[in-house]
Amino acid sequence: MKVKEITQYLEQIAPLSYQESYDNSGLIVGHPDDEIHKALISLDCTEAVVEEAIAKGCNLIISHHPIVFKGLKKFNGRNYVERTVMKAIKNNIALYAIHTNLDNIIGGVSSKIAEKLGLINQAILSPKSGLLKKLVVYVPRANVEDVRQALFDAGAGSIGDYDQCSYNTAGYGTFRPLSGANPAIGTVGTQERVEETKIEVVFPGPIERQIVVAMLSAHPYEEVAYHIVNLENTLQQVGSGVIGNLAEPMEASSVLHYLKERLKLNVIRHTELPNKPIERIAVCGGAGGFLLNEAKRSGADIFITADYKYHEFFDAEGDLVIADIGHFESEQFTQELLLEIIQKKFVNFAVLLTEIDTNPIKYYS
Repeated sequence: MKVKEITQYLEQIAPLSYQESYDNSGLIVGHPDDEIHKALISLDCTEAVVEEAIAKGCNLIISHHPIVFKGLKKFNGRNYVERTVMKAIKNNIALYAIHTNLDNIIGGVSSKIAEKLGLINQAILSPKSGLLKKLVVYVPRANVEDVRQALFDAGAGSIGDYDQCSYNTAGYGTFRPLSGANPAIGTVGTQERVEETKIEVVFPGPIERQIVVAMLSAHPYEEVAYHIVNLENTLQQVGSGVIGNLAEPMEASSVLHYLKERLKLNVIRHTELPNKPIERIAVCGGAGGFLLNEAKRSGADIFITADYKYHEFFDAEGDLVIADIGHFESEQFTQELLLEIIQKKFVNFAVLLTEIDTNPIKYYS
């Protein structure tokens, strides 16, 4: 199998355009057409993980965190990033990262935490805007159903829990085929007036090409009149964090025990517990402090995330409980998630989970 067969599939689920501006998700080392025989999944890509891949005959490492965030100007092996990349290149091992684009989808990193906690009625905590587009196309009345269905089949017209959404306006179009034209309707040199329908559908930006190709394939005209508009509407299925409810409210102290058990935690750093049951929970894998106000607005009783600094805990202001469970701990189930995603599609391809504990933080008790 080729590298691109896996990466293209992963990017259908978590498009690279969903990653944050600072991120470096995607194929970091290797070529899309390189052949691969076995893959290793890890939260982090380190020298030890590359050595493990070599020992196990894996020539693709899929990690959550990119080994390279910023441009490297020299490869002298002076730090672990340079050494890891150099070792991968020397041993023909491709490195692929699926980071904030996997964070920013329903069914992604935060959803996996919510699943472990048994949260119900899950939704994105902070949906992203600017990812939706609208296609407007003018179609002869006789071909409206075919074009509209082609757009739906390509992924257009989904809004929240609804699909096949479109707006249709009746009207007529005029045109005159010039010399050299091969019109589906009308005669060269004669102005035509055709009863048409204006179809409007929304779609996520990353699938624009397949939407346009599907529309053009189904449309009868030689020259199709259409335009695409960028929308600022939020895309409810894409964004940071997840909000959900426990099946039954729990006492605050019991929730901490529940978190330790379900998320396999050594320690939880948290703000003062309230004298009321906890039911609504916001979660964000990794450093999620930027979502605190969203967690408050969502009515969360507790916000579970990582990487909180001392003074940032004061920002809870008694509105909710901040629970810092650790960066590695909040994302440890991402490995399991990636294994599930890949094995669902590639049932006969060998995919292994790393046996290396890449957490750089150790606890003494």
